[in-house]
Amino acid sequence: MEKIIELPDTKEIQPLIDKADKIYWKNFNGDTWFGRCIFLSWYCDRGTCTFCFRSTIKHKIKHPKMARRRFESVIKEAKLIKKQNWRLEILTGGYGILDDKELVSIIKEVSETLGEKIWINLGEVGSNLINEIKPYVGGIVSSIETINPILHKKVCPDKPIEPYIEMMKKSRKLGFKQSIAIIIGLGETRSDFKLLKKFIEENSLDRITVYALRPVQETPFTKGPSPIEVAWWIANIRINFPTIEIIAGTAIYRIPEISLLLKAGANAITKLPAHKLIGNETGKSVEEEVKKAGRKFVSKF
Repeated sequence: MEKIIELPDTKEIQPLIDKADKIYWKNFNGDTWFGRCIFLSWYCDRGTCTFCFRSTIKHKIKHPKMARRRFESVIKEAKLIKKQNWRLEILTGGYGILDDKELVSIIKEVSETLGEKIWINLGEVGSNLINEIKPYVGGIVSSIETINPILHKKVCPDKPIEPYIEMMKKSRKLGFKQSIAIIIGLGETRSDFKLLKKFIEENSLDRITVYALRPVQETPFTKGPSPIEVAWWIANIRINFPTIEIIAGTAIYRIPEISLLLKAGANAITKLPAHKLIGNETGKSVEEEVKKAGRKFVSKF
């Protein structure tokens, strides 16, 4: 396990944090939740995004169709989400692991298990599939990773942004909410925020998930971003987009930054390995971080 981070002095960005926090409270009621991602597979037939663990295991998987979860396991996890009052962050998986019929079936079952329409992150969803999943899906997430076009081509060589933009346009017209996921720590600079701001405006996003890079062995990345850097991005998103839903992706070793990210304007947290948090001191520390930010944690660990 990675060493627990220490929260640095926030003096540098404190005025920004205070401004973002005030804007948050003008638009939201303080309820904070844990968003659980349900993964359908650990294989991706593209598998070339340089930060992703799938890029390190693709060559080791001889039978891709076997590198996916059992249907029963997925539904069991959905039931746990409901029981613990978590929210489903996304239903997601690598490219090319399930056909459309299988995807519709599992999306339907997860939606019905939770009793609500869900968010999905399944790559560039085609028009036929979009129409079939409409009764069960409320929003579609596009994993953009980074808005900087030069950096994007470097870290996601086989996952261009343009098809996602087209999917957003088509699905928005059909009534789906829109979200993107970005990762801080890939090599972006603060000057790239203007590109993100323009992207959010042009695509009328309802939500955004901001992940802190967690370095994976055998990838070029060896260090994640500082809590200050993640908070800076979240705060600027909150200030420029007062009503957008912001989800902060963190990790066990980054738990001490949670209160900072919430004060910066995030609505909720995700990416924690929840099964390691239920009924123990680590889970309690997450709840304490939420409380420290003056929020009410509506989920349970």
